[in-house]
Amino acid sequence: MPDTLTVLGIAGSLRAGSINRALLEAAQELAQDSMTIQIFDLTPIPMYNSELETDERRPAEVIAFKQAITRADGLLIITPEYNYSVPGVLKNALDWASRPAGKSPLKDKPTAIMGATGGLWGTVRAQTHLRDIFASTETPVVLKPEVLVAEARQKFDEQCRLTDEATRHFVRELLLALEDLIHQLR
Repeated sequence: MPDTLTVLGIAGSLRAGSINRALLEAAQELAQDSMTIQIFDLTPIPMYNSELETDERRPAEVIAFKQAITRADGLLIITPEYNYSVPGVLKNALDWASRPAGKSPLKDKPTAIMGATGGLWGTVRAQTHLRDIFASTETPVVLKPEVLVAEARQKFDEQCRLTDEATRHFVRELLLALEDLIHQLR
């Protein structure tokens, strides 16, 4: 039996009860036995400041984040959409992880993206912006399926458990595609 893949799961929302955090937890539940999803909390990561990029000054939270990315076989990014784009907390974390340019832990790290929103567009704009960011960091991203969870409150129960079977199917398919991408790039 092959080794279990470790995927680092990152939700781009800090809010307790976030539907995107619930979507990440649903992915943990739906992952096959060949994959483990470890959630990384972005809350303690400070705002990016290039003056703190030296080894002596780099914040411990940033070091831990970059080490977690390095150790993972792949990434699963779950993003809400704020003002047609990626939330600041997620962009900030990716800015930290993208340094040094060309040598960041994001380079060549297989990644999948999904997101949920109460609106009708299902985070399509935020996901497009993430794909642009990952083009800059040379991060390969799963192209299909796109998991764009629209009208998300109708797809989760009162305990924030994903109950919509179609969405559960797409999440499973995305995780399988991520697993395939990880194996292709090894």
